[in-house]
Amino acid sequence: MPGGQKKVQIVIVGGGAGGLELARKLGARYGRANHDVILIDRNRTHIWKPLLHEVAAGSLDANMDEVGYGGHAARWGYRFFNGSVERIDRERRRVICAPMLDEEGREIIGRHEIRYDWLVLAFGGVSNDFGVPGVREHALFLENREQADSFRTRLLNVCLRANYRHEQGDHESRVRIAIVGGGATGVELSAELYNAAKGLRNYGLEVFDESKLEVTLLEAGPRILPALDEELSETVTEELRALGVRVLQSTQVTEIAEGAVRTKASGDIPADLIVWAAGVKGADFVPGLSDLELNRLNQIVVRPSLQTTKDDRIFAIGDCCSCILPGSERPIPPRAQSAHQMASAVFANLGHAMSGRPLVDFVYRDKGSLVSLSRYSTVGSLMGNLVGGRMAIEGRLARLAYLSLYRLHLIAIHGWLRGTALIAVGHVNQIVRPRLKLH
Repeated sequence: MPGGQKKVQIVIVGGGAGGLELARKLGARYGRANHDVILIDRNRTHIWKPLLHEVAAGSLDANMDEVGYGGHAARWGYRFFNGSVERIDRERRRVICAPMLDEEGREIIGRHEIRYDWLVLAFGGVSNDFGVPGVREHALFLENREQADSFRTRLLNVCLRANYRHEQGDHESRVRIAIVGGGATGVELSAELYNAAKGLRNYGLEVFDESKLEVTLLEAGPRILPALDEELSETVTEELRALGVRVLQSTQVTEIAEGAVRTKASGDIPADLIVWAAGVKGADFVPGLSDLELNRLNQIVVRPSLQTTKDDRIFAIGDCCSCILPGSERPIPPRAQSAHQMASAVFANLGHAMSGRPLVDFVYRDKGSLVSLSRYSTVGSLMGNLVGGRMAIEGRLARLAYLSLYRLHLIAIHGWLRGTALIAVGHVNQIVRPRLKLH
Protein backbone atom coordinates (compact mmCIF):
# COMPACT_ATOMS: atom_id res chain seq x y z
CA MET A 1 0.00 0.00 0.00
CA PRO A 2 1.15 3.62 -0.54
CA GLY A 3 3.55 4.96 2.07
CA GLY A 4 4.06 1.54 3.63
CA GLN A 5 0.63 1.64 5.27
CA LYS A 6 -0.52 -1.76 6.39
CA LYS A 7 -3.70 -3.35 5.11
CA VAL A 8 -6.69 -3.63 7.40
CA GLN A 9 -6.43 -7.20 8.63
CA ILE A 10 -9.59 -9.13 9.57
CA VAL A 11 -8.98 -12.53 11.13
CA ILE A 12 -11.73 -15.15 11.49
CA VAL A 13 -11.08 -18.14 13.74
CA GLY A 14 -13.27 -21.10 12.74
CA GLY A 15 -14.58 -22.12 9.34
CA GLY A 16 -17.99 -23.47 10.30
CA ALA A 17 -21.23 -22.29 8.73
CA GLY A 18 -20.92 -18.78 10.18
CA GLY A 19 -17.16 -18.31 9.82
CA LEU A 20 -16.98 -19.57 6.24
CA GLU A 21 -19.94 -17.45 5.14
CA LEU A 22 -18.40 -14.37 6.76
CA ALA A 23 -15.02 -15.00 5.12
CA ARG A 24 -16.68 -15.25 1.70
CA LYS A 25 -18.67 -12.06 2.16
CA LEU A 26 -15.71 -10.07 3.44
CA GLY A 27 -13.40 -11.36 0.70
CA ALA A 28 -15.96 -10.60 -1.99
CA ARG A 29 -16.72 -7.14 -0.60
CA TYR A 30 -13.25 -5.85 0.23
CA GLY A 31 -10.84 -7.96 -1.82
CA ARG A 32 -7.09 -7.72 -1.21
CA ALA A 33 -6.27 -4.18 -2.33
CA ASN A 34 -6.65 -2.51 1.07
CA HIS A 35 -7.81 -5.41 3.24
CA ASP A 36 -6.48 -8.81 4.21
CA VAL A 37 -9.12 -11.32 5.31
CA ILE A 38 -7.69 -14.45 6.95
CA LEU A 39 -9.62 -17.57 7.94
CA ILE A 40 -7.96 -19.91 10.46
CA ASP A 41 -9.21 -23.46 10.96
CA ARG A 42 -7.55 -26.64 12.20
CA ASN A 43 -9.26 -28.62 9.41
CA ARG A 44 -8.62 -28.24 5.70
CA THR A 45 -12.19 -28.84 4.59
CA HIS A 46 -15.66 -27.75 5.69
CA ILE A 47 -18.79 -29.88 5.92
CA TRP A 48 -22.16 -28.59 7.05
CA LYS A 49 -22.59 -29.76 10.64
CA PRO A 50 -26.27 -30.80 10.27
CA LEU A 51 -25.06 -33.44 7.78
CA LEU A 52 -22.70 -35.17 10.23
CA HIS A 53 -25.29 -37.69 11.41
CA GLU A 54 -25.65 -38.90 7.80
CA VAL A 55 -21.86 -39.16 7.45
CA ALA A 56 -21.73 -41.11 10.72
CA ALA A 57 -24.42 -43.55 9.62
CA GLY A 58 -22.73 -44.04 6.26
CA SER A 59 -25.71 -42.65 4.34
CA LEU A 60 -23.74 -39.73 2.90
CA ASP A 61 -20.31 -39.62 1.29
CA ALA A 62 -18.84 -36.50 2.89
CA ASN A 63 -16.28 -36.22 0.09
CA MET A 64 -19.13 -35.18 -2.21
CA ASP A 65 -20.28 -32.33 0.03
CA GLU A 66 -17.19 -30.98 1.76
CA VAL A 67 -15.64 -27.66 0.73
CA GLY A 68 -11.87 -27.23 0.58
CA TYR A 69 -10.88 -24.01 2.37
CA GLY A 70 -7.88 -23.39 0.12
CA GLY A 71 -9.83 -23.41 -3.15
CA HIS A 72 -12.69 -21.48 -1.61
CA ALA A 73 -10.27 -18.81 -0.34
CA ALA A 74 -8.65 -18.41 -3.76
CA ARG A 75 -12.06 -18.01 -5.37
CA TRP A 76 -13.36 -15.40 -2.92
CA GLY A 77 -10.32 -13.26 -2.20
CA TYR A 78 -9.40 -14.21 1.36
CA ARG A 79 -6.50 -16.22 2.78
CA PHE A 80 -6.76 -19.56 4.55
CA PHE A 81 -4.40 -20.67 7.28
CA ASN A 82 -4.51 -24.26 8.48
CA GLY A 83 -3.81 -24.13 12.21
CA SER A 84 -5.11 -23.89 15.78
CA VAL A 85 -5.23 -20.69 17.83
CA GLU A 86 -3.46 -21.09 21.15
CA ARG A 87 -3.84 -17.62 22.64
CA ILE A 88 -5.11 -14.12 21.91
CA ASP A 89 -2.90 -11.15 22.82
CA ARG A 90 -5.42 -8.33 23.03
CA GLU A 91 -2.90 -5.60 23.84
CA ARG A 92 -0.77 -6.28 20.76
CA ARG A 93 -3.70 -7.47 18.63
CA ARG A 94 -2.19 -10.80 17.79
CA VAL A 95 -3.47 -14.37 17.65
CA ILE A 96 -0.82 -16.93 18.55
CA CYS A 97 -1.13 -20.17 16.61
CA ALA A 98 0.15 -23.48 17.94
CA PRO A 99 2.88 -25.36 16.05
CA MET A 100 1.57 -27.44 13.18
CA LEU A 101 2.61 -31.11 13.28
CA ASP A 102 2.42 -33.85 10.69
CA GLU A 103 0.92 -37.30 11.30
CA GLU A 104 4.20 -38.51 12.79
CA GLY A 105 4.40 -35.59 15.23
CA ARG A 106 7.12 -33.69 13.37
CA GLU A 107 6.85 -29.92 13.24
CA ILE A 108 5.76 -28.43 9.92
CA ILE A 109 5.32 -24.81 11.01
CA GLY A 110 6.44 -23.48 14.40
CA ARG A 111 4.42 -21.39 16.80
CA HIS A 112 3.78 -18.00 15.24
CA GLU A 113 1.65 -14.84 15.41
CA ILE A 114 -0.95 -13.35 13.10
CA ARG A 115 -1.76 -9.65 13.38
CA TYR A 116 -5.37 -8.47 13.42
CA ASP A 117 -7.20 -5.18 13.33
CA TRP A 118 -10.52 -6.95 13.77
CA LEU A 119 -11.00 -10.47 15.12
CA VAL A 120 -14.05 -12.72 14.78
CA LEU A 121 -14.25 -15.88 16.90
CA ALA A 122 -16.43 -18.53 15.24
CA PHE A 123 -14.91 -21.84 16.33
CA GLY A 124 -18.18 -23.40 17.51
CA GLY A 125 -18.89 -25.43 20.61
CA VAL A 126 -18.68 -28.99 21.89
CA SER A 127 -21.09 -31.42 23.52
CA ASN A 128 -21.85 -30.76 27.16
CA ASP A 129 -21.22 -33.87 29.28
CA PHE A 130 -22.85 -32.19 32.34
CA GLY A 131 -20.19 -33.77 34.53
CA VAL A 132 -21.54 -37.29 33.99
CA PRO A 133 -18.76 -39.81 34.79
CA GLY A 134 -17.36 -41.85 31.92
CA VAL A 135 -18.69 -39.74 29.04
CA ARG A 136 -15.30 -38.67 27.70
CA GLU A 137 -13.83 -42.14 28.17
CA HIS A 138 -16.58 -44.35 26.74
CA ALA A 139 -18.91 -42.28 24.54
CA LEU A 140 -18.57 -41.12 20.94
CA PHE A 141 -19.34 -37.60 19.72
CA LEU A 142 -20.48 -36.13 16.40
CA GLU A 143 -18.94 -32.67 16.46
CA ASN A 144 -16.76 -32.85 13.34
CA ARG A 145 -15.93 -34.89 10.25
CA GLU A 146 -13.20 -36.88 12.01
CA GLN A 147 -15.58 -38.06 14.74
CA ALA A 148 -18.29 -38.91 12.21
CA ASP A 149 -15.80 -41.00 10.21
CA SER A 150 -14.68 -42.77 13.38
CA PHE A 151 -18.25 -43.63 14.30
CA ARG A 152 -18.92 -44.97 10.79
CA THR A 153 -15.87 -47.27 10.99
CA ARG A 154 -16.86 -48.58 14.41
CA LEU A 155 -20.45 -49.04 13.25
CA LEU A 156 -19.35 -51.20 10.33
CA ASN A 157 -17.10 -53.25 12.61
CA VAL A 158 -19.86 -54.09 15.09
CA CYS A 159 -22.24 -54.89 12.23
CA LEU A 160 -19.66 -57.22 10.67
CA ARG A 161 -19.18 -58.90 14.04
CA ALA A 162 -22.91 -59.42 14.50
CA ASN A 163 -23.24 -60.73 10.94
CA TYR A 164 -20.43 -63.25 11.53
CA ARG A 165 -21.95 -64.44 14.79
CA HIS A 166 -25.28 -64.95 13.06
CA GLU A 167 -23.59 -67.05 10.36
CA GLN A 168 -21.98 -69.13 13.12
CA GLY A 169 -25.38 -69.96 14.60
CA ASP A 170 -25.94 -67.13 17.09
CA HIS A 171 -29.26 -65.94 15.68
CA GLU A 172 -29.87 -63.68 18.69
CA SER A 173 -26.83 -61.53 17.92
CA ARG A 174 -27.72 -57.84 17.75
CA VAL A 175 -26.02 -54.46 17.31
CA ARG A 176 -26.99 -52.30 20.28
CA ILE A 177 -26.57 -48.53 19.99
CA ALA A 178 -27.44 -46.05 22.72
CA ILE A 179 -27.82 -42.35 21.86
CA VAL A 180 -27.94 -39.88 24.75
CA GLY A 181 -29.75 -36.65 23.87
CA GLY A 182 -33.14 -36.22 22.25
CA GLY A 183 -32.31 -33.12 20.25
CA ALA A 184 -32.08 -32.94 16.47
CA THR A 185 -28.75 -34.82 16.22
CA GLY A 186 -29.86 -37.73 18.39
CA VAL A 187 -33.24 -38.06 16.72
CA GLU A 188 -31.92 -37.81 13.16
CA LEU A 189 -29.10 -40.28 13.83
CA SER A 190 -31.57 -42.79 15.33
CA ALA A 191 -33.62 -42.82 12.12
CA GLU A 192 -30.61 -42.68 9.80
CA LEU A 193 -29.12 -45.83 11.35
CA TYR A 194 -32.14 -47.85 10.24
CA ASN A 195 -31.85 -46.45 6.74
CA ALA A 196 -28.16 -47.43 6.64
CA ALA A 197 -28.86 -50.92 7.98
CA LYS A 198 -31.15 -51.64 5.03
CA GLY A 199 -28.24 -51.24 2.63
CA LEU A 200 -25.67 -53.39 4.39
CA ARG A 201 -26.42 -56.48 2.32
CA ASN A 202 -24.80 -54.71 -0.60
CA TYR A 203 -21.59 -54.60 1.44
CA GLY A 204 -21.24 -58.32 2.10
CA LEU A 205 -23.40 -58.57 5.21
CA GLU A 206 -25.78 -61.15 3.78
CA VAL A 207 -27.79 -61.83 6.92
CA PHE A 208 -27.73 -58.35 8.47
CA ASP A 209 -30.60 -55.89 8.17
CA GLU A 210 -32.49 -53.40 10.31
CA SER A 211 -34.06 -56.23 12.35
CA LYS A 212 -30.60 -56.89 13.88
CA LEU A 213 -30.37 -53.30 15.09
CA GLU A 214 -31.41 -52.15 18.56
CA VAL A 215 -31.29 -48.38 19.02
CA THR A 216 -32.13 -46.70 22.33
CA LEU A 217 -32.62 -42.93 22.45
CA LEU A 218 -32.41 -41.40 25.94
CA GLU A 219 -33.67 -37.93 26.85
CA ALA A 220 -33.47 -36.40 30.34
CA GLY A 221 -36.40 -34.06 29.69
CA PRO A 222 -40.07 -35.00 29.51
CA ARG A 223 -40.02 -35.21 25.70
CA ILE A 224 -37.63 -35.31 22.78
CA LEU A 225 -37.19 -32.27 20.51
CA PRO A 226 -38.27 -29.61 23.03
CA ALA A 227 -37.78 -26.93 20.33
CA LEU A 228 -40.81 -28.34 18.50
CA ASP A 229 -44.45 -28.10 19.52
CA GLU A 230 -45.57 -30.91 21.81
CA GLU A 231 -47.80 -32.44 19.14
CA LEU A 232 -44.95 -32.57 16.61
CA SER A 233 -42.61 -33.99 19.25
CA GLU A 234 -45.11 -36.77 19.89
CA THR A 235 -45.37 -37.42 16.14
CA VAL A 236 -41.60 -37.89 15.93
CA THR A 237 -41.65 -40.18 18.97
CA GLU A 238 -44.28 -42.38 17.33
CA GLU A 239 -42.32 -42.44 14.05
CA LEU A 240 -39.14 -43.51 15.82
CA ARG A 241 -40.89 -46.24 17.77
CA ALA A 242 -42.46 -47.51 14.55
CA LEU A 243 -38.95 -47.86 13.12
CA GLY A 244 -37.89 -49.86 16.16
CA VAL A 245 -36.17 -47.17 18.24
CA ARG A 246 -36.63 -47.51 21.98
CA VAL A 247 -37.37 -43.95 23.13
CA LEU A 248 -36.80 -43.31 26.83
CA GLN A 249 -37.91 -39.88 28.04
CA SER A 250 -37.48 -38.40 31.53
CA THR A 251 -34.47 -40.69 31.83
CA GLN A 252 -31.42 -39.24 33.56
CA VAL A 253 -28.05 -40.79 32.75
CA THR A 254 -25.88 -41.23 35.84
CA GLU A 255 -22.78 -42.81 34.27
CA ILE A 256 -21.35 -44.06 31.00
CA ALA A 257 -19.51 -47.34 31.52
CA GLU A 258 -17.72 -49.51 28.99
CA GLY A 259 -20.53 -51.22 27.11
CA ALA A 260 -23.42 -49.74 29.11
CA VAL A 261 -25.36 -46.57 29.90
CA ARG A 262 -26.40 -46.35 33.54
CA THR A 263 -29.63 -44.54 34.36
CA LYS A 264 -31.76 -43.79 37.39
CA ALA A 265 -35.08 -44.88 35.95
CA SER A 266 -34.22 -47.76 33.60
CA GLY A 267 -31.12 -49.34 35.13
CA ASP A 268 -28.22 -50.35 32.91
CA ILE A 269 -28.72 -50.26 29.14
CA PRO A 270 -26.16 -52.48 27.33
CA ALA A 271 -24.67 -50.94 24.20
CA ASP A 272 -21.98 -51.78 21.65
CA LEU A 273 -21.77 -48.10 20.68
CA ILE A 274 -22.69 -45.09 22.79
CA VAL A 275 -23.20 -41.64 21.24
CA TRP A 276 -23.37 -38.51 23.39
CA ALA A 277 -25.48 -35.81 21.73
CA ALA A 278 -26.74 -33.81 24.72
CA GLY A 279 -26.26 -30.07 25.07
CA VAL A 280 -23.72 -27.53 23.82
CA LYS A 281 -20.97 -25.67 25.66
CA GLY A 282 -17.72 -23.88 24.91
CA ALA A 283 -14.61 -26.00 24.43
CA ASP A 284 -12.26 -26.62 27.34
CA PHE A 285 -9.50 -24.53 25.73
CA VAL A 286 -11.58 -21.32 25.68
CA PRO A 287 -10.66 -20.05 29.20
CA GLY A 288 -6.97 -20.20 28.27
CA LEU A 289 -7.34 -18.10 25.11
CA SER A 290 -7.56 -14.71 26.81
CA ASP A 291 -9.28 -12.75 29.56
CA LEU A 292 -12.55 -12.32 27.63
CA GLU A 293 -15.72 -12.64 29.72
CA LEU A 294 -17.19 -16.17 29.70
CA ASN A 295 -20.42 -17.65 31.00
CA ARG A 296 -20.54 -20.83 33.09
CA LEU A 297 -20.51 -22.94 29.91
CA ASN A 298 -17.21 -21.49 28.64
CA GLN A 299 -19.03 -19.46 25.99
CA ILE A 300 -17.80 -15.94 25.19
CA VAL A 301 -20.23 -13.28 26.40
CA VAL A 302 -21.08 -10.72 23.71
CA ARG A 303 -23.14 -7.55 23.59
CA PRO A 304 -26.12 -7.14 21.20
CA SER A 305 -23.66 -5.80 18.60
CA LEU A 306 -21.91 -9.22 18.87
CA GLN A 307 -18.77 -7.49 20.15
CA THR A 308 -17.19 -9.05 23.21
CA THR A 309 -17.82 -7.23 26.48
CA LYS A 310 -14.12 -6.49 27.04
CA ASP A 311 -12.88 -5.64 23.54
CA ASP A 312 -14.68 -3.72 20.80
CA ARG A 313 -12.36 -5.14 18.16
CA ILE A 314 -13.26 -8.75 18.89
CA PHE A 315 -16.57 -10.29 17.80
CA ALA A 316 -17.92 -13.77 18.50
CA ILE A 317 -20.63 -15.68 16.64
CA GLY A 318 -22.27 -19.10 16.68
CA ASP A 319 -22.06 -21.79 19.35
CA CYS A 320 -18.90 -20.34 20.93
CA CYS A 321 -20.72 -17.21 22.10
CA SER A 322 -23.50 -16.31 24.51
CA CYS A 323 -25.73 -13.45 23.42
CA ILE A 324 -28.75 -12.37 25.46
CA LEU A 325 -30.65 -9.74 23.54
CA PRO A 326 -32.60 -6.92 25.25
CA GLY A 327 -35.99 -8.15 26.44
CA SER A 328 -34.90 -11.77 26.40
CA GLU A 329 -34.01 -13.97 29.38
CA ARG A 330 -32.24 -16.73 27.46
CA PRO A 331 -29.28 -16.67 25.07
CA ILE A 332 -29.77 -17.12 21.35
CA PRO A 333 -30.07 -20.89 20.75
CA PRO A 334 -27.06 -22.76 19.32
CA ARG A 335 -28.39 -23.53 15.84
CA ALA A 336 -27.11 -23.29 12.30
CA GLN A 337 -29.61 -20.50 11.57
CA SER A 338 -28.20 -18.50 14.50
CA ALA A 339 -24.66 -18.72 13.11
CA HIS A 340 -25.89 -17.74 9.64
CA GLN A 341 -27.75 -14.68 10.92
CA MET A 342 -24.85 -13.66 13.16
CA ALA A 343 -22.42 -13.86 10.22
CA SER A 344 -24.57 -11.43 8.26
CA ALA A 345 -24.82 -9.09 11.25
CA VAL A 346 -21.05 -9.05 11.88
CA PHE A 347 -20.39 -8.47 8.17
CA ALA A 348 -22.56 -5.35 8.34
CA ASN A 349 -21.11 -4.19 11.67
CA LEU A 350 -17.52 -4.58 10.49
CA GLY A 351 -18.37 -2.31 7.60
CA HIS A 352 -19.87 0.22 10.01
CA ALA A 353 -16.89 0.03 12.37
CA MET A 354 -14.29 0.47 9.63
CA SER A 355 -16.12 3.52 8.25
CA GLY A 356 -16.67 5.10 11.67
CA ARG A 357 -20.45 4.59 11.74
CA PRO A 358 -22.42 3.37 14.79
CA LEU A 359 -22.84 -0.39 15.06
CA VAL A 360 -26.27 -1.99 14.88
CA ASP A 361 -27.70 -4.43 17.42
CA PHE A 362 -28.24 -7.97 16.22
CA VAL A 363 -31.85 -9.06 15.73
CA TYR A 364 -32.49 -12.80 15.86
CA ARG A 365 -35.38 -14.11 13.76
CA ASP A 366 -36.42 -17.64 14.64
CA LYS A 367 -37.17 -19.39 11.34
CA GLY A 368 -38.43 -22.51 13.10
CA SER A 369 -37.07 -26.04 13.48
CA LEU A 370 -37.06 -29.00 11.11
CA VAL A 371 -36.05 -32.58 11.80
CA SER A 372 -35.45 -35.20 9.12
CA LEU A 373 -36.08 -38.86 9.94
CA SER A 374 -33.95 -40.00 6.99
CA ARG A 375 -36.09 -41.11 4.04
CA TYR A 376 -39.00 -41.99 6.29
CA SER A 377 -40.41 -38.62 7.30
CA THR A 378 -39.69 -34.98 8.05
CA VAL A 379 -41.53 -32.85 10.58
CA GLY A 380 -41.07 -29.40 12.03
CA SER A 381 -42.34 -25.91 12.46
CA LEU A 382 -41.63 -22.74 10.53
CA MET A 383 -42.25 -19.13 11.42
CA GLY A 384 -44.70 -18.32 8.67
CA ASN A 385 -45.31 -14.63 8.03
CA LEU A 386 -48.17 -15.53 5.70
CA VAL A 387 -50.04 -17.38 8.42
CA GLY A 388 -49.23 -14.87 11.12
CA GLY A 389 -47.26 -17.16 13.39
CA ARG A 390 -45.72 -20.57 13.78
CA MET A 391 -46.79 -23.11 11.18
CA ALA A 392 -46.51 -26.85 11.82
CA ILE A 393 -45.52 -28.87 8.76
CA GLU A 394 -45.07 -32.56 8.09
CA GLY A 395 -44.39 -34.93 5.23
CA ARG A 396 -43.40 -33.83 1.74
CA LEU A 397 -43.71 -30.10 2.42
CA ALA A 398 -41.47 -30.43 5.47
CA ARG A 399 -38.94 -32.45 3.45
CA LEU A 400 -38.77 -29.73 0.81
CA ALA A 401 -38.32 -27.11 3.50
CA TYR A 402 -35.54 -29.18 5.11
CA LEU A 403 -33.72 -29.47 1.80
CA SER A 404 -34.09 -25.74 1.27
CA LEU A 405 -32.01 -25.12 4.40
CA TYR A 406 -29.05 -26.85 2.77
CA ARG A 407 -29.64 -24.96 -0.47
CA LEU A 408 -29.49 -21.71 1.49
CA HIS A 409 -26.24 -22.88 3.10
CA LEU A 410 -24.73 -23.56 -0.34
CA ILE A 411 -25.70 -20.09 -1.51
CA ALA A 412 -24.34 -18.52 1.70
CA ILE A 413 -20.86 -20.05 1.29
CA HIS A 414 -20.63 -20.10 -2.52
CA GLY A 415 -22.62 -17.00 -3.49
CA TRP A 416 -25.80 -16.90 -5.56
CA LEU A 417 -24.26 -17.78 -8.91
CA ARG A 418 -22.17 -20.77 -7.91
CA GLY A 419 -24.58 -21.87 -5.18
CA THR A 420 -27.56 -22.02 -7.52
CA ALA A 421 -25.40 -23.74 -10.15
CA LEU A 422 -24.51 -26.50 -7.66
CA ILE A 423 -28.19 -26.94 -6.87
CA ALA A 424 -29.11 -26.98 -10.56
CA VAL A 425 -26.70 -29.81 -11.38
CA GLY A 426 -28.08 -31.94 -8.59
CA HIS A 427 -25.56 -31.36 -5.81
CA VAL A 428 -28.36 -31.42 -3.25
CA ASN A 429 -29.52 -34.79 -4.54
CA GLN A 430 -26.77 -36.28 -2.40
CA ILE A 431 -29.22 -35.64 0.47
CA VAL A 432 -32.32 -36.82 -1.37
CA ARG A 433 -30.76 -40.06 -2.60
CA PRO A 434 -27.60 -40.59 -0.57
CA ARG A 435 -25.13 -43.28 -1.47
CA LEU A 436 -24.20 -45.62 1.35
CA LYS A 437 -20.56 -45.22 2.38
CA LEU A 438 -19.32 -47.52 5.12
CA HIS A 439 -15.70 -48.05 4.17
